Amino acid sequence: MALPPLPRILITQEGERPSPPDPFLRLRHETLRARFADGELSEPFAYDRVERERLDAVVIAAHFRDEEGRRMVFLRSSIRPPVALRPREAWPVPERETLGVLWELPAGLVEVEERSPEGLVRSAARELYEETGLHVEPEDLRPLGPASFPAPGMIGERHFFFHAAVDPSRRVEPPEDGSVLERKALVVALSLEEALSLARAGDIEDEKTELGLRRLAEIEW
Repeated sequence: MALPPLPRILITQEGERPSPPDPFLRLRHETLRARFADGELSEPFAYDRVERERLDAVVIAAHFRDEEGRRMVFLRSSIRPPVALRPREAWPVPERETLGVLWELPAGLVEVEERSPEGLVRSAARELYEETGLHVEPEDLRPLGPASFPAPGMIGERHFFFHAAVDPSRRVEPPEDGSVLERKALVVALSLEEALSLARAGDIEDEKTELGLRRLAEIEW
């Protein structure tokens, strides 16, 4: 099956607010030095980086085989304001009308109390249910390759990848997390082969999703 059209969600900027006392993201303006292996110490240099209390995230590939034996995987539409608000003067190429709405594997932030190997699988099970309505036990989740750094020049966030076999007939309406950005999302299942083809064509633009799909294609299930 082909992907349905992405939802037309327009993000508008209604103004800026002052920095709250405990912001979700913290921008650090720092002066750093580099000490090299031969003992040389560099001159001081300026560097900006982002910090976040819930630093890391889980990414989950939920999959099954359909009646024809095809390998199928679930994707979810997600609205990403930083992408939606890309300034037009920065565009090197034309952008699509649905700019900011992406097809993604289910994913979400790891809570502070989930910072352990056991906590990561609990986080993955929770996020999968919230975003797709698919329930799995933490012990049903399997690692999908090593963790990776999605934006190492800006933030020290790691992505932890998991996969799980699911029964699509038991999927319920996703409860979501109550935020505007999860509202009215589409959840679809399509063949892994087609998903990879769409990633190669640029219709699936999220990097963690393409990485997860490619890893999923490399394992036997």
